[in-house]
Amino acid sequence: MEYVQTLLGQQPMMALFLTIAIGYLLGEINIKGFSLGVGAVLFVALFMGWFAPKSVPAPMVGTLGLALFLYGVGIGYGKQFFIGLASTSGQKANLLALVGVLSAGAVSLLFVKTMGIDLGFALGLFAGSGTSTPTLQAAIATLGNDNPAVGYSVSYPFGVAGPILFLYIAFMILKPKIEAPTSSGLEMLEIALHNRDLFGKTVGEVTAALPAGVQIVALRRESRNEPASPNSVVAENDILLATAPTKEALAQASTLLGEAAPSRFVKDRRDLDYLRVFASRPTVVGRALSDLDLPGEKASVLVQVRRGDADILPRPDLVLEFGDRVGVLAHRGDFAAMRKYFGDSIKGTAEFSYISIGIGMALGFLIGAIQIPLPLVGKLSIGLSGVLIMALILGNLRRTGGMNWTIPLSANLVLRNLGLTLFLAQVGMSSGPKFAATVTDTGFMMLGLGALVLIALVVPILILGLFVFRMPYDEVAGIVAGACGNPAILAYSNKLAPTDRPDLGYAMIFPGMTIVKILFVDIVPAFFGP
Repeated sequence: MEYVQTLLGQQPMMALFLTIAIGYLLGEINIKGFSLGVGAVLFVALFMGWFAPKSVPAPMVGTLGLALFLYGVGIGYGKQFFIGLASTSGQKANLLALVGVLSAGAVSLLFVKTMGIDLGFALGLFAGSGTSTPTLQAAIATLGNDNPAVGYSVSYPFGVAGPILFLYIAFMILKPKIEAPTSSGLEMLEIALHNRDLFGKTVGEVTAALPAGVQIVALRRESRNEPASPNSVVAENDILLATAPTKEALAQASTLLGEAAPSRFVKDRRDLDYLRVFASRPTVVGRALSDLDLPGEKASVLVQVRRGDADILPRPDLVLEFGDRVGVLAHRGDFAAMRKYFGDSIKGTAEFSYISIGIGMALGFLIGAIQIPLPLVGKLSIGLSGVLIMALILGNLRRTGGMNWTIPLSANLVLRNLGLTLFLAQVGMSSGPKFAATVTDTGFMMLGLGALVLIALVVPILILGLFVFRMPYDEVAGIVAGACGNPAILAYSNKLAPTDRPDLGYAMIFPGMTIVKILFVDIVPAFFGP
């Protein structure tokens, strides 16, 4: 045993990655739908730090990891975050989340005043109940010690399991009627035009009369297929190829236009055929679809964009990202030109500009280092939250001149998960001895306090959202997931409510509430003295 301790102390990098491997292995253990996920790395790290105190890696490892995580979050959710700030529903959702976060913060500070709990432990309980690793780092940096990591590790399991339990209870009590989407892909239907009121009108005029989401992408006339532009004029007995997210929308469109026609576009590919290519060329990535000039000698039309696991209707303002799979109807003779134009390399799913990420993170660290004078508090610097703020701005801009700020979804997930894992492993190993001593001294008291902080975070959101504002259950579930922050809560919300509202709520709320939590632990210590 002593030999193992000595070996780990001499090889801190080996100890770090061994901790990560064991942590992920334990995190995959699933008990009735509950698993710790990446959070298990923290608990393994606490044990490793207690078992081999000399194996702790340099603090820079944790700082770098958290910076990568925050940058990936900001770039990925920047657009949705600013949309949420501007919309009425988004503002209401952020207000609900803010009430829950501040309520949890107030309860954690109440323990300091009434029970004499160390401020670092209390701020750690606050960070852990919201499973917010950036808040933990901010608390450690502000206080200058590892006490927050102890409270964080105690309350983290409640931060993951508690919201899931409350969402389940609310679902069982309310039994909300939530209709799952009938299709996650893009549906197509050939429709024969028989509606006399539409003869001689343009495709743009016809589309305006159809259900939302239905688009006419091609038409067949005199046994020939051709792309449908907004200015194309339709005539009696034309066969229109329509696309939509659901079969129901296409059925309504078929009733309005005429009737469903036998499949002819698929069988006759002389003039138009379907091609799917990867968007990997820097000159097309970061540009809106309306700005693309599709190549080829024959006319073509872009009919589909698939990003990650989701199909997206090709709106004119939709901005392409690295790794998007683009569906095009074009003449087979133009396929080679199309592949060259878009790049069509699977490497695009993992490529991003190191120049953009370098500039973006450097600007974020610069913002974080600026000291802002605040009354009663003194000078405040927001630290690593500057990286998140800068990334949110760049994620909203998407592209500035020739600089593309986006990161492919697959690469973004790798960046975020790696960064979060490195931070949890480093901070857990550094606080292992103190955690063991604290749990030995306090017994179950700290566990109970962690549960109370979690209740103060989740319950106000559920009560206000479901019973005061009468919001739909799936929307409130997204708000809870965003306020708590853990992806496991979002995944469970999607199981209970298989719509897009939980994802949208998480995207709108998670970045802003992360900043609020960081500012809370940055400001509060100034009122408690040395």
